Amino acid sequence: MKSKVEIVPSTLIYHELIGLEVKVIRSTNPVLTGTLGRVIDETRNMLIIENSQSRELKIPKADSEFIFRIPAELSEKGRRSDTFVKIQGNLLLSQPENRIKNIKKLHKWG
Repeated sequence: MKSKVEIVPSTLIYHELIGLEVKVIRSTNPVLTGTLGRVIDETRNMLIIENSQSRELKIPKADSEFIFRIPAELSEKGRRSDTFVKIQGNLLLSQPENRIKNIKKLHKWG
């Protein structure tokens, strides 16, 4: 049986983002501000979001700001409701696999 991965808001930037709901609250492209959808892929510099019309939108991480919804079932133990976390896109600038590896270092020293 696979154990669930617990996501703490303070370490969200080190976790897998694919599958999480997200809202773009600031972007260098004003047309993208307000975009709401689910992260379906991620590159070093972009989040690829599928919106409610099933359109894939590439959102640059740099100079953007996001609000991610962490479902209650993935949140810290004891949480009964979803958690919303605001993240500066510049903190996500990295290859996802390298960013995710850093969570192990954080837990080792934290």
